[in-house]
Amino acid sequence: MSPAGVPDAAAERRRLRALRPALERRARMTAALRRTLAADGFLEVETPVRLAAPALEPHIDAEPAGEAFLRTSPELHMKRLLAAGYPRIFQLGPCFRQGERGRLHHPEYTMLEWYRAEADYRAVLRDAERLVRTAARAVAEADPAPPRPAVDPEAPWLVLRVEDAFLRWAGWNPVKRWDADRFDLDLVDCVEPRLPRDRATVLIDYPAPAAALARLSATDPRVAERWELYLGAVEIANAFSELTDAAEQRARFEACAAARARAGRPVYPLDEAFLAALAAGLPPSAGVALGVDRLALVLAGGRDLDDVLAFRE
Repeated sequence: MSPAGVPDAAAERRRLRALRPALERRARMTAALRRTLAADGFLEVETPVRLAAPALEPHIDAEPAGEAFLRTSPELHMKRLLAAGYPRIFQLGPCFRQGERGRLHHPEYTMLEWYRAEADYRAVLRDAERLVRTAARAVAEADPAPPRPAVDPEAPWLVLRVEDAFLRWAGWNPVKRWDADRFDLDLVDCVEPRLPRDRATVLIDYPAPAAALARLSATDPRVAERWELYLGAVEIANAFSELTDAAEQRARFEACAAARARAGRPVYPLDEAFLAALAAGLPPSAGVALGVDRLALVLAGGRDLDDVLAFRE
């Protein structure tokens, strides 16, 4: 009999053997992502996993690691590389979020992030379309009996402004009349369930209060240059034209810290090295964070991350 919490060794062996086709497809997928980015002139980089100052975001909690924290994203260090003159960079590696566990969530997950200098969110959307289609082909072409995902990445991608999606399915306009609580609820309850299941959908031009680390539009400051990608109803990627104003970024971090304190969430130190890099000068840039586990899951036609991960501990 196995000790409490320890899987039966024979059952574990059978499970891992059964996962081999999925893990092989995932390996081919990640190799294709790396090849495509490298061929387009992106340099693969590595940045710290253990941080003194994780990025401040309203609803994302970092996992403590001694006197520091495990990263929720490599974003701030990668932007320091952009500020130092690296024109195109990417990173594929582990990230962590405290308390996230479910069919599509895990406290440890794999993220692909890439950044372009002298580019905006529309440019990296073209990158994303090419990468997702390349990944899907790599899975299909190398497998004699490939899975049949419900979503077809080769179909034309639907691009919807957030304003239009909310007017259509939630009955109000978050750009003209912002309500943070209602926005989050209606996005999950009204908008996401109605997105097409058979193709990729991009929600673009978020209301300015939902800008996160994105810059505001020069033509309409009520919206941020941000998009999110869904394959079927599964959120896969989040992208920005990056905010390059150090004073505005500090103000956003401080406002987020205050909001987290009011909500009883941990408040992390400001990343002063990142803010100093912004102040020294960050070129116009854009970046994308893509969930590799979820992409593998969608391309495998599965329902649960257990279908594409060897271990969920």
